[in-house]
Amino acid sequence: MQQLLIYNTLSHQKELFKPLTPDHVGMYVCGPTVYGDGHLGHARPAITFDVLFRYLQHIGYKVRYVRNITDVGHLEHDADEGEDKIAKKARLEQLEPMEVAQYYTNRYHKAMDALNVLRPSIEPHASGHILEQIELVQKILDAGYAYVSNGSVYFDVRKYHEDFKCYGRLSGRVIDEMLSTTRELDGQTEKRDTADFALWKKAAPEHIMRWNSPWSVGFPGWHTECTAMGTKYLGETFDIHGGGMDLMFPHHESEIAQQTSVCGHGPCKYWMHNNMITINGQKMGKSLGNFITLDEFFTGSHKLLDQAYSPMTIRFFILQAHYRSTVDFSNEALIAAEKGYNRLMQAYKTLGRLQPSKASSIDVKEYRQKCYDAMNDDLNTPIVISILFDMAKTINTVNDKKATLTQADIDELKGVMDTFVFDIMGLRDEASSDNTALIDGLMQMILDMRATAKSNKDWATSDKIRDALGALGVTVKDGKDGATYEI
Repeated sequence: MQQLLIYNTLSHQKELFKPLTPDHVGMYVCGPTVYGDGHLGHARPAITFDVLFRYLQHIGYKVRYVRNITDVGHLEHDADEGEDKIAKKARLEQLEPMEVAQYYTNRYHKAMDALNVLRPSIEPHASGHILEQIELVQKILDAGYAYVSNGSVYFDVRKYHEDFKCYGRLSGRVIDEMLSTTRELDGQTEKRDTADFALWKKAAPEHIMRWNSPWSVGFPGWHTECTAMGTKYLGETFDIHGGGMDLMFPHHESEIAQQTSVCGHGPCKYWMHNNMITINGQKMGKSLGNFITLDEFFTGSHKLLDQAYSPMTIRFFILQAHYRSTVDFSNEALIAAEKGYNRLMQAYKTLGRLQPSKASSIDVKEYRQKCYDAMNDDLNTPIVISILFDMAKTINTVNDKKATLTQADIDELKGVMDTFVFDIMGLRDEASSDNTALIDGLMQMILDMRATAKSNKDWATSDKIRDALGALGVTVKDGKDGATYEI
């Protein structure tokens, strides 16, 4: 089995991946809050952990991948006060909250399918696990790390940190600066300290989403869902917890606190975080109002877009950067990604047309291991892409009769591309469809007509066919063995 190194955000270093149970991996990734269409910022964690999911399975692990749907408890501005994001959308559109959640869940799935993101093993909804969240809150109360205040339940950050000395370790926050130096005046707030966070909130009369609990009719805090559902489906300790870097605080820090307060340890062995998508250096997000939805990318309907970009262009754009680095949106970068993606797809088609020779003039045996080495180095997809571009160059050199490959080496190249381009990177050929054979047949007929014109020295007709195809975006390349085309 491959030796995979992954960067553990908790230890701030790369670590050799060793699952808790041999040959089995438990992975939890924070999914979307479904109150609006998915945008580029949602695509990045989905694609990042899709590649991890694919690679872990490829190298022999049986993976249980849990990615949640947040459909209750996520208040505006990630705070403990304010309106539930889904309830607010339901009120504005005069719909049932679950109608809003279902609509945008369906839309999210459609966008993820277009991006070729595999569905997780389990996709639990927060609203379907209220009992588990109530049980978790009660356990934290029983352990002495929470308190009831006016029907709401809050986590006692000060007491937790005094006992475990680890609040803020994941995010790098300094706890002494976070905790207030003096208690709030009675009646000013329900919390004992401003750093405390809600485990259960008593619902105001106008709050639509509400459930019975031992403390009040209310709803769970945002952080409780992931702890409750992660434990239910993966156990008290699992291998990998992933999500966007913007979730490190307060969400993931609070998850660690909740689990540690009742179990004595955090929820997982490895924390993994993808970095942000930015626009002009600022994080892309719904709360900031600077986001571009995936549908807008696919149709080119946003004012910041110069054209439409296909799902595979978006996927390739994200994979061109290492998952821990920021990616700044620009039309220029997306156009470059489109060209890079098309270059790989064209190389794969050309590979299928190569004529084998008795001997190879190029050594292709190192490509596979180089790709594995890059993936094993904390999923270094940009390096994998650079290696695949080197392969594309080799394929084109052979196609231009400037080098030779045996059938065995051609098969090896095809195997590497099948594995890394399609199976692991998750790209697919968007030009391939049921009409491929028809298009190839028609193009061959047109090229044959042009070849006949050339043989008759009818240069005007030959050039007219070439120019007409060029106007349609089809490039004709003349070679010793006849003409080929690229769309």
